[in-house]
Parts: sequence; C-alpha cells; structure tokens
Amino acid sequence: MDSSKFTFIDKSVTEIPEKMRPSLTYWQDAWRRLKNHKMAMAGLVGVVIIVMIAVFGPFFFSKSYSDQNLDYANVPPRLTIYQLEEGYNVFLTRDYKLLQVSDKGEIISRLKRTKTDPIKKHYTYEDKESGISVVLDFSYNLLPDKMGYPYDYTFIYGGEEIINPLKKVGNRTYPFGSDILGRDLMIRVVYGARISLTVALVASLVNLFIGVVYGSAAGYEGGRTDTVMMRFVDILNSIPLVLYVILIMVVVGNRGLWTMIIALGSVYWVVMARLVRGQVLSLKNQEFVLAAQALGVSKRQIIFRHLIPNAMGPIIVSMTMMIPSAVFTEAFIGFIGLGVSAPMASWGTLANDALSGLLSYPYQLFFPSLAIALTMLSFNFLGDGLRDALDPRLRKG
Repeated sequence: MDSSKFTFIDKSVTEIPEKMRPSLTYWQDAWRRLKNHKMAMAGLVGVVIIVMIAVFGPFFFSKSYSDQNLDYANVPPRLTIYQLEEGYNVFLTRDYKLLQVSDKGEIISRLKRTKTDPIKKHYTYEDKESGISVVLDFSYNLLPDKMGYPYDYTFIYGGEEIINPLKKVGNRTYPFGSDILGRDLMIRVVYGARISLTVALVASLVNLFIGVVYGSAAGYEGGRTDTVMMRFVDILNSIPLVLYVILIMVVVGNRGLWTMIIALGSVYWVVMARLVRGQVLSLKNQEFVLAAQALGVSKRQIIFRHLIPNAMGPIIVSMTMMIPSAVFTEAFIGFIGLGVSAPMASWGTLANDALSGLLSYPYQLFFPSLAIALTMLSFNFLGDGLRDALDPRLRKG
C-alpha cells in the first residue's frame, strides 16, 4: 500500500472532533424536504399569491363587483382600433356599439347611433361634444381589403373609407373585458376568489374539527360504537352533494354563500373521519398509548394529546388536497345555477354567466376557468409536496 496517499497525524492528538449534522425535529425535517420539492414550492407561491389577491385585491379597485355600465357591455380585453383623425380612435363591439378609445387602450366614451339605413346597410354614429360623425358600412362585407383578406365592415369618415385598423391594444379600462351588463370582469374574478376560497376554507375547518374528532373517537372506541358511527358516515357519503344543496336551499329558503357553506360543511368531513379512524386504529395499540392507559390518563387526553398529534401528517396532507376539491365543487354547484345569488360572483357563477355567449365572448369564460385551474394546480402541487415531506418512511433518506 502506498503510504503517500495517507496523511498521518501527531500521536499526541487523542480526540478528533466529529462533524455531525444538527438534529432536526419532525417539522424541521419536513420543511427541509418541502423546500427541496420544486413543484411544491411553486404551488406554495401560487397559493400565497392567490390568497393575497383575494384578501387585499378589492382594496385597490375604486369600483365594486356590482357596478355596471351598459354602454361598455361585452368589451373584450383586446381592442382593434381604427383612427378617424389624429388623436381620435374608435372600436366597434360585436353588438355594434362604437366606442372612443385612446391610443393606450382607455375607453373614453360611447358614440351615439343616430341613424340606421337597412337598405344601404349603414349605421351613423355621432359624438356631439367633438362634432365627429362616422358611417359604418356593411355593404362591402364580401370584398377583400387592401391586404387581400375579407373584412366585415368599413368606416366612412370625411368622404373617405377607413378599412385597415390602426393597431391592437390592451383594454386598460377593463383588463379582463366586461360582461353582458358592463361589469368589470377582473374585479368580479377577484371578488369570486374571496367567495370560492371562503367556502374552501370553511370546508377545511369543518374537516379539521368534526372529521378529526369524529374519526378519532370512532377508531379509539372500536366495537359496536365504531360500527354505528361509521355506518352513519356511509349513509351521509351515499347521498349526492347536489341533492344536499337542493334540500338545504328548500329548508333555508334562498341560495347564497351561507347555503354553500352549510352544504359543504355538512358532508365534507366524512372523508377525513375515515382517514383519522384508520390512523387511530393503527396507533391505539402502540406502547405509548398502552403506557398512558396504565397511568390512568383519560380517553380524551389520550385522543387529543397522543393519537391526533401522531396522525397530523396525513391530516395536513388530506386537508391540503381537500381544498382544491372544495373549490371545484363550489364552482360546479355555481355553474349549474345553485351557487351564490346575483350580483355576487363566484368563479362557478361567472362561468355559468359566460356560457350563453361562449362563441361570441369566449374571454368571459376563459378568465374564471383559468383562476379555477391555477388554484387547483397550486393546492395539488403543494399537497403532493406535503405528502412526500411528511411521510415518516422517507425521513431516513
């Protein structure tokens, strides 16, 4: 063996300090694992952003979710503007409303339609303040424009035809567009986040308190008590959620936020109860539980101080995964017309309102659907990361 490959130390050195990794608690080790999970951290950032927008977003708007302006109804988020003269641009909506728009995309006013000629297919619009009068001509809708593409209409202003648009700009007045009543879709999506996340949060809290207590009690007692309690859970789980909502609406007499909360809170805890019951059944015969029983610790203290804390990992993961499920369930109930009542808006009711004009105004469905998808993805990514981080079988890795 080549002695040059070794470094010899002085014989007087009797103690060599060992480099040891600092000991970590269960939650510190779980956080370390979660930070190394890129998708989970992306989901955590997404959840934080969505919650911050839902809580603080409405404070940055001067308008409310119920403010409406019929002059600006069904305006898309992107505007194709035509220049009549220097500094005066117009945009034509799909329902033939002519709007004055600035170069930056801000809606200034609506031009009034003063004359309609069905024979010549002419609409005449006037702006009395500036003296602008422009004719919208539909008689050439089968002819190609200067670029060789067919166009639907042309503007006649000052004796000249204006065929080609000036440019496309973003809608600064309604960044997400407006709905059929001229309400700001972005404001309604932000307020809808409040309602959807509130319903999901309440469902999770009910999950935590009722499901954990009920499941742990059933699992710890066992025997006939466990059988009776779990058969009640099976009965609740066998009835569809939509039927619960309809029955509660009949009893309460109206539909709204509290109806949704009561409906979800009454049935969403059954999955958590089954999960906690299984965890308690596997833990109640462990040595630390037998030691507590031998010392005379009460059943309540054993459940809340020993069994539930040792099952917190699966409980937290289940809660995180149930939140997107509750968001989607609320959106589905709102989509079929059983959600919050107008003028309040949740993501499901926004999608329901946009369904009738899907072909003409697809953006009205796109933005609430995008909000639902991002929320569900963020919580699912975070839930997957928590499941991996809190799994005790992976702690030695």
